[in-house]
Amino acid sequence: MSTIKWGILATGGIAATFTEDLKLLPDAEVVAVGSRSAETAKVFADRYGIPRAHGSWAELAADPDVDIVYVANTQNAHYEAVTTCLNAGKAVLCEKAFTLNRAQAAELVGLARERGLFLMEAMWMRCNPAIRKIVSLVGEGVLGPVNTVHADFGISVSVGPDHRLRDPKLGGGALLDLGVYPVSFAHMILGAPEKVQSWARITPEGVDENTGILLGYPGGAAAMLSCGITTHSPVTASISGPLGRIELPHLFFRPDTFTLYRAATEPETFHVPYEGNGMNHEAAEAMRCLREGLLESPLVPWQSTLDVMGIMDEVRAQIGVRFPGE
Repeated sequence: MSTIKWGILATGGIAATFTEDLKLLPDAEVVAVGSRSAETAKVFADRYGIPRAHGSWAELAADPDVDIVYVANTQNAHYEAVTTCLNAGKAVLCEKAFTLNRAQAAELVGLARERGLFLMEAMWMRCNPAIRKIVSLVGEGVLGPVNTVHADFGISVSVGPDHRLRDPKLGGGALLDLGVYPVSFAHMILGAPEKVQSWARITPEGVDENTGILLGYPGGAAAMLSCGITTHSPVTASISGPLGRIELPHLFFRPDTFTLYRAATEPETFHVPYEGNGMNHEAAEAMRCLREGLLESPLVPWQSTLDVMGIMDEVRAQIGVRFPGE
């Protein structure tokens, strides 16, 4: 597979950013785009010089030239879109939150395993070069055993009840849209927690707009996480152990720098630059896995996706958020 041929499912902002970043990969080619609207698909195709525009997900999934589909629609529709692609024999890179809940995610993983197809959550944070360096340093023991993880992702937006962030039918709320990053970050460092505690303020529509999460681990380690759509938070993260700490700056999920603090030594700042918006790294990882015949990525394994979805299920159960059909 000298060139991996991509299909883009959806035509919104994230799909546009991903398509732009694919241009940074000389062995990637976007050959088709699909949408529920033939008109919007054509506009997107014309904008990016994509050869074919399909007016349905099924048509995109059936395109014989497509090797892998990037699913970038709203999270309430991920399950249907990914199922359509897998049943058509296509590998899939699907945006986060991967699905609305763990049960849906488990079904998709089962289908990918059954069909022998590659499937990966598009958690680009885990493929970021600086994040990979941090994971390596923590694994080498520069901090000693990790005791605490802090991470937050809050934005302050003023949107109406019909906006996707406030609409339960679209999987709205802070948790699935933003909280997935702090939860995934904590899981990446500490694994699956033993206990979950959470608190939230719920909107009149029934989604969370400000949420705090405490994850407890065997041995006493803890992760303190928060997310919100009415909170202008630092969007930073830190990892601490007995030998020191690592601090990640604003927009911790896509860093190009971080600082290691250790006792009796000067702080050490690492610069790990990347091109574009950084989504090219998850695309490159998916392409590497396809070429090597892997069904899942070791950077974003299926179990991590299932664990994170399970944590968010438990948080929603505690704060009283349910999506239609659950």
